[in-house]
Amino acid sequence: MEYTFSKRISSLQPSAIREILKATADPAVIPFAAGNPDAAAFPIEEVRAISKRIFEEAPVTALQYGVTEGYAPLRARVKQYMKEKHNIGRDFDDLIITSGATQVMDLSTKTLCNFGDVVISESPSFIGSLNCFRSYGVQLRGVPVEADGMNMDILEQKLQENQNVRFIYTIPNFQNPSGATMSLEKRKKLYALAKQYGVLILEDNPYGDLRVAGEALPSIKSMDEDGIVIYAGSFSKVLAPGVRVGYTVAPAPIVAKMTVGKQAADTHTPMFTQMLVNEWMATTDFEAHIQKIREIYRRKLNLMCDLIDEKLGGFVEYVRPEGGMFVWCRLPDSVNMLDFCARAVEKKVAVVPGSAFTVEEGETTNCFRMNFTTPSDENIVKGMDILGELRHAF
Repeated sequence: MEYTFSKRISSLQPSAIREILKATADPAVIPFAAGNPDAAAFPIEEVRAISKRIFEEAPVTALQYGVTEGYAPLRARVKQYMKEKHNIGRDFDDLIITSGATQVMDLSTKTLCNFGDVVISESPSFIGSLNCFRSYGVQLRGVPVEADGMNMDILEQKLQENQNVRFIYTIPNFQNPSGATMSLEKRKKLYALAKQYGVLILEDNPYGDLRVAGEALPSIKSMDEDGIVIYAGSFSKVLAPGVRVGYTVAPAPIVAKMTVGKQAADTHTPMFTQMLVNEWMATTDFEAHIQKIREIYRRKLNLMCDLIDEKLGGFVEYVRPEGGMFVWCRLPDSVNMLDFCARAVEKKVAVVPGSAFTVEEGETTNCFRMNFTTPSDENIVKGMDILGELRHAF
């Protein structure tokens, strides 16, 4: 039988990152292409004890259907935490628990966009979100990312040139893949432009707690007095990605429609993992755990960046990120980026070609992305030695 696929899905390509990971399943390959948290940061013993307690005290609740909006104690706890810690959440806002933060991108697009509408995104940007937007038939418009965040002049130009812009997508903290952090000035300017042009902002902040240097900056959502910001948060980077628990804080009318959209997708996020996250937040020292993660990532980021300076200095350009999980390197114009990445894989070091993160068709880049959280310290040293040798082939 010949299969005919929907227009929504037929034009999508598999994630280059996932394909690279499949191609490099060999344990001998050093996984600079990954994006996983360091397993040393997982609170395994706490999770084991909490899981046991849940199934001793409330097994039926953990195994039964729940409401789409999320487990009520977890919703209340996250609302309180975000308000007190980050000044996020106004009287006009509501919160829904999602199956990871990527579902926030899906529900936002499903709720707000018609086929042919425009979404403006930083470029480069996270391939998972970009493919989500593309799957709904939107037109993507890219805005270059600078060392301090997206170029605001070009953003305003895109807002002027395009009709039916539904939202602006941004990862303001330690952006994936560039590692850039948007300055406070640009956060204020982004909010002002969105308000001026009547456009929503979708603020994706999975890495905000992973700051290892510099001063913390207020989220764009914390500035929201007009109901124009949708905030996406996640427990994937601070607890564990396998629990698949995220959340959004957004204007209540948007959350109400997201709830309907989620009912058509997965009914609700699994009750057990929601209960697990709630008990973990209630019974452990959350801030101490965050500090533990930061200590691990500070060491690994500095190790990788110091080795970039030593092994690839004068060959690649990069800005040392203040946190997150990724380092973005620009090759000389004389070097073919795809060839460099392919040669690296041949030598058992997997990096991600920058072309995986471009927004608009025909857009080019001579950059590649490396992850410092997944590989061990030993493999960071070994991988950078290999890349240092590889540079001489170009």
